[in-house]
Amino acid sequence: MKIFTYLSLIIFLGISSHVYADAIKKGKKLAFERKKGNCLACHLIEDGELAGNAGPPLLAMKARFPNKKDLFNKIWDATKSNPHTFMPPFGKHGILTKEEINLIVEYLYTL
Repeated sequence: MKIFTYLSLIIFLGISSHVYADAIKKGKKLAFERKKGNCLACHLIEDGELAGNAGPPLLAMKARFPNKKDLFNKIWDATKSNPHTFMPPFGKHGILTKEEINLIVEYLYTL
């Protein structure tokens, strides 16, 4: 019985890690895509090309945003916490969907 349970756990974790890796890949694509997230227009990202320097570098994101919901909210509408920000309210203005922002958050948490 223990062998079956252990094997089931390995299979479950294998599938979960594949799904998670896929989410990170999609999130990175959205973050780098000029017509969607376009994070590189303003932020330095480790392996991004032609990065901007108007916004803070995107690194140590888990330490800076221990709660993923806070990072989601920042991307959804940064004007809530800073009415004078030049960061577009990506979610509020329909540039990104909730699902797309969640994918970007998963990617940013790897930085």
